[in-house]
Amino acid sequence: MERNQDTFVIVPAYNEAGVITEVLTSLCARFAHVVCVDDGSTDGTADAASATEAVVVRHPFNLGAGAATQTGFEYALHHPGIEYFVTFDADGQHKVADAQRMVEELRKGTVDIVLGSRFLGDSSTIPPVKRSLLRMATKFENFTTGTQLTDAHIGLRAFSRRFIESIEITMPDFAHASELAILIGRSGMPYVEIPVTVEYTDYSRAKGQSMWNSINIIFDLFFNYFLGGKRNRKWPSRSF
Repeated sequence: MERNQDTFVIVPAYNEAGVITEVLTSLCARFAHVVCVDDGSTDGTADAASATEAVVVRHPFNLGAGAATQTGFEYALHHPGIEYFVTFDADGQHKVADAQRMVEELRKGTVDIVLGSRFLGDSSTIPPVKRSLLRMATKFENFTTGTQLTDAHIGLRAFSRRFIESIEITMPDFAHASELAILIGRSGMPYVEIPVTVEYTDYSRAKGQSMWNSINIIFDLFFNYFLGGKRNRKWPSRSF
């Protein structure tokens, strides 16, 4: 099968040495351009990623998933001919076929943003507590951002170059997913959700966000967007 030449897949990774080789190898089989942003891992993730065809960009220390995603966008934007940008989690819970379908949706030219949704398909595999937290967070964000999403905190997303060139992620941690929902609402660009399958293994559950981290995200959103960006954090721009 011919690999996608017009798409860059961004894979933020932190201490994923046990699965990152398999994840990147499966992506490289379908996409010619894959960048793994190693976010200061201490377990050999960068070395394992370097054994694949993917490009590896490294943070000297852990900055967070949002910072790693922004680094990936900045790296990919430097490459002419790239029209589409996909974010893909490093823990092995996403399907490459779903990423392919999302890019094909973008190629139709009717939307600039395609978001995966666990709740448009079979959501029975989502742990009950996580399902409840995700639904509550999404309802809150729909109310505050003007979007109408069913799953605001999934890591599998696809964007046009037009959208990526118009935004900058400033929340370095997991709250960047909420920030993206806000940026989507503010952009006025058309978006769509499509059903995707998320495989929750013992490994991915162990790597997932805790309830305390969900509370931290709420505080980040409150301070950043309702109190004038007091907790808005920036990091040095990178050159490639």
